[in-house]
Amino acid sequence: MTEMRNIINHLTAHKTLSSQEAKEILSDIAQGKYSEVEMASFLTVFLMRNITVEELSGFRDALLEHCLRVDLGTEPLIDLCGTGGDNKDTFNISTLASFVTAGAGAKVAKHGNYSVSSSCGSSNILEYFGYQFTTDQEKLRAQIKEANICFLHAPLFNPAMKNVAPVRRGLRVKTFFNMLGPMVNPAFPQKQLVGVFSLDLARLYGYIYQNSSKDFVILHSLDGYDEISLTGSFKTISNKAEQLFQPEDLGLSKLKESDIYGSDSVEGSAHIFKNILTGKGTEAQNNVVATNAAFALQCYYDIDFKEALKMAMESINNGKANQSFETMIELSKN
Repeated sequence: MTEMRNIINHLTAHKTLSSQEAKEILSDIAQGKYSEVEMASFLTVFLMRNITVEELSGFRDALLEHCLRVDLGTEPLIDLCGTGGDNKDTFNISTLASFVTAGAGAKVAKHGNYSVSSSCGSSNILEYFGYQFTTDQEKLRAQIKEANICFLHAPLFNPAMKNVAPVRRGLRVKTFFNMLGPMVNPAFPQKQLVGVFSLDLARLYGYIYQNSSKDFVILHSLDGYDEISLTGSFKTISNKAEQLFQPEDLGLSKLKESDIYGSDSVEGSAHIFKNILTGKGTEAQNNVVATNAAFALQCYYDIDFKEALKMAMESINNGKANQSFETMIELSKN
């Protein structure tokens, strides 16, 4: 184990870590070898400069090596997961899109956590509705069989995330753990839709994912959202292409930021969440959820966007998305 003061001295001298060094440090964090003060100092360094491909790859490899792997007994699996950290306070778009995707027939291994930078992350919202987090493989398999979706609460599967959680809560700013969340799904899904909070991170993710066997779509709205917001142009990076879209290119109207604003409480967020699932959402809310789900369905089924959007809209309108949600919640209680 390297002393943290030596690591901090190295980093503050404008030096970077090799992927192996990064892996070893995060392995030590995963094993609880550093104090909260030491971990906070380490995280803070990366708030002052961009992380490198080697560092992010090493951190990812450490988390995957230490994670509690889960075999869900079916494939292909897809995860829809944003990095968070965009400080936009939207409602839970990617979580809703996950249920819409499941309602359209795809098998979703949703990885998520409590929010750090907004009032309500995926774990907050599902916990509010009574979802019981678990690492029980048979329970998770039952959920994905019956509901087409299960939820993997990151701290239960990733010990490093658990150890650093109090530090992240104390700092209340985005750290490189936001960047890592989507990369360390313990079900190892073959397909992934990832929303990221900056264009630099989109390119970093693109580089790492292109050196993997995944089918992927990385999303970033150029006005700062870590998902497709429909408030302006957005970029996608996938196995096949790097593209820039306007909402109008998809046959959709441009939205105002206020159209997709969430709530400053979990209760308020839950109210919006359930309204959308039960067909009481606004046209703007439905469009933004369906668009994100459509890109996931396009990735999952290798179909064109128009067909994927139709499937996503039907999943909302025919109640299938809500059925997936209700079934998953109920099965978690058994």
